[in-house]
Amino acid sequence: MRLEPDRLGIAAFRLGYAAIFVAMLLPLFIVIVTSFSASGNLQFPPQGFSLKWYGEFFADIQWLRAFDNSFIVGIGTTVLATFMGITAAFGLEARQGRLGELVTPVVILPLLIPPVILGVTLLVYFSALGLQSSYIGIILAHSLWATPLVFFVMQSVFQRFDWQLRDAGMDLGANPIRVFIHVILPNVKNGIVVSALLAFIISLQEFVMALFLSNFQTQTIPVLAWGSLRQSLTPTVSVVSTFLILISVGGLIVAALAMNLDFVAKRLG
Repeated sequence: MRLEPDRLGIAAFRLGYAAIFVAMLLPLFIVIVTSFSASGNLQFPPQGFSLKWYGEFFADIQWLRAFDNSFIVGIGTTVLATFMGITAAFGLEARQGRLGELVTPVVILPLLIPPVILGVTLLVYFSALGLQSSYIGIILAHSLWATPLVFFVMQSVFQRFDWQLRDAGMDLGANPIRVFIHVILPNVKNGIVVSALLAFIISLQEFVMALFLSNFQTQTIPVLAWGSLRQSLTPTVSVVSTFLILISVGGLIVAALAMNLDFVAKRLG
């Protein structure tokens, strides 16, 4: 008799989970469909289907420049945030103590500050330093958000690492750099890949700080899309959003493959 309520509960949970999943994916589906609209207005369902707006996108130098800017900033943010996040997590985990308890709240602080406040503050400082509207300024700003996420991912990865392997390498005479490259890195490489992809996706879609810190030459895709929406509502914005969605989904697939690569290799072996 009790199995029936349990089954109903499980079914209700799965139904609710599926409803939330559909509600999250439905806007993405609408954006992708409207990018193929044949009309000049952004409407759903489209009156017809065409690749016209994809051609408009690839013929527009301004959109292509913004795409290049987003990739430049994203790659720069990925390198900087991944390096800082890995070194911070490695240092705290390798030398456990009260320092870790003090540093962790500081690391999470940029995620708690509203991006508008960060944007205005960084605009003032970067203007004084001559970094206003520069790639370096935007990369530093995006790294404020990406580094804490990389830090927490790598902290979790390092907590699962067997540090006796490092000690064994040191006892055999290897220097710290060789130990990190030959002992630690092979065991945490999947976490590094996931962290780097996370930093890139965060940078690619960040809007508020980029709005404050960029100009016509350095504006990223989200900034240009916002300006385009203020002027006219055309399917070009849906085209750009579709590319961003595909890049994000591709990053998630790569991350999933990286996390399960060892599992797949063991199964195939």
